[in-house]
Amino acid sequence: MMKRTIITYGEYFERFIKTLSQKELKKLDYIISLLETNDKMPTKFISFIRDGLFELRMKYESNIYRVFFIFDDGCIVVLFNGFQKKAQKTPITEIEKALKIKDMYYADKQSQN
Repeated sequence: MMKRTIITYGEYFERFIKTLSQKELKKLDYIISLLETNDKMPTKFISFIRDGLFELRMKYESNIYRVFFIFDDGCIVVLFNGFQKKAQKTPITEIEKALKIKDMYYADKQSQN
């Protein structure tokens, strides 16, 4: 069983989880724990978007949520912004926002080295 380190960047993820109910948070914790320990994740829970960006997928009752993340150095998973999905496709504005956050993350990481 593998163990990935999961970190967040900025306050995006923290702000997102404050909008969730206790039961939604519990389900999200479960999905994140799968991401931490499973080598292969079902497409029900994760999907590749583009440019190294993935989305964590969660459905609770009739609500659908997405949290963007990247893999860094193979095992660190960096969680970015999340949102409640209301349309059939993931909004391009949310994807663009996550890609900007990803660029900021790598720029910050580069400046620390």
